Amino acid sequence: MSMFHADWTHNGPTAADAVGYHLWDELDPENVVAVRRDAALLLRLPPATIEVLWLAGTETGPSFFSGGRTGVTSGTRWMETLTGLCDSWLSRHAGVEVAAAVPAEWDGVELTDTVLAEISAADFLPDEVGRALTECVRRCTPDLAFRLLLRAMEEIGTAVGAVLSPEHYARLAALGSAMEYGEFVVPQVQHLVA
Repeated sequence: MSMFHADWTHNGPTAADAVGYHLWDELDPENVVAVRRDAALLLRLPPATIEVLWLAGTETGPSFFSGGRTGVTSGTRWMETLTGLCDSWLSRHAGVEVAAAVPAEWDGVELTDTVLAEISAADFLPDEVGRALTECVRRCTPDLAFRLLLRAMEEIGTAVGAVLSPEHYARLAALGSAMEYGEFVVPQVQHLVA
């Protein structure tokens, strides 16, 4: 999602071309597998729910699902496009473990209630985003839903001038540690702390 800011068309005339630009041959295969896993998980959701989640994570970017500049008309088609681009990249790179691209059902399952609580605590997110994130927890994985929550908090929170308390941020950081995220995942919302 992060590549789709205002000037994403420098990387290609359509959204698929822009993603293809970022899937260069020397890319770490784990990155491609991770994108494919997330897109495959999101395919478990109805198109409208995918669209809400995608738009929440690209608040300052283009309008995605109108066709237009992006060439994208539905959430399902977009996730299918992403998985197809990843599959094409993986097929060109012998020795990459494609089985790892299959979504893991258990990712963060022990933290389901904690992720749901943090979705509720992000009261500056529109109700439809909260509902879509909750559905993502239940039908995809808590891990994916939490990462999408952070992305939505960054985009929407910045746009509306939301403020996180230090305590709220500490809870998010603790949850990120429990999910075994690296050092750059949760700090994307640190600028909202007042």
